[in-house]
Amino acid sequence: MTATDRSIELINAAAQAAADKLAHDIIAYDVSDVLSITDAFLLASAPNDRQVKSIVDEIEERLNKDLGAKPVRREGDREARWVLLDYVDIVVHVQHSEERVFYALERLWKDCPELELPADAKETRGKGEEHAKLQAAEEATETDGDWR
Repeated sequence: MTATDRSIELINAAAQAAADKLAHDIIAYDVSDVLSITDAFLLASAPNDRQVKSIVDEIEERLNKDLGAKPVRREGDREARWVLLDYVDIVVHVQHSEERVFYALERLWKDCPELELPADAKETRGKGEEHAKLQAAEEATETDGDWR
């Protein structure tokens, strides 16, 4: 079994919406062969809670407006560290970068086929690591300044 055309349409729209809100490391997996409850997972992350919420809101708005799709369930909203949008055909996970590293969902689904995504979404790969390195460099610079 493979993801349906509708699932792929939803994944692509959600991936583009996430990319438009500067999400990091967007990736999608066809999980239809291993799960009977959904066809595909979309994973995305952001470096802070406010951006996680912004990405989630954009995905939800875009899928509703453009494709008439509303999530049947939305979880994790209060803390905005890991928000899950369940559209039945697809499940979207938007995580704070720290949660993304800790839970490493990619390891769980690495044997599932990766779905092709829009170019803007593919360009987000490695952005989380890039951001973490910049943050570490800024913190090191600030710390060095305290000793002078």
